[in-house]
Amino acid sequence: MGDDSAMDKIKGKAKEAAGKMSGDKRQETEGKADQAKGKTKDTLGDAKDRAQGAKDSFTD
Repeated sequence: MGDDSAMDKIKGKAKEAAGKMSGDKRQETEGKADQAKGKTKDTLGDAKDRAQGAKDSFTD
């Protein structure tokens, strides 16, 4: 999951920067959305890891 979320964030940063440079508000907004998607994937991955850790602590 980490690689996928990192790619979304990198792609988003690039889109946002390109949108700012060209004055394209839509591209800038898409970039911000891609970054948010990457952060969401990180958060979900972290929650999944914590849930697995809690499960493991009860079964050990």
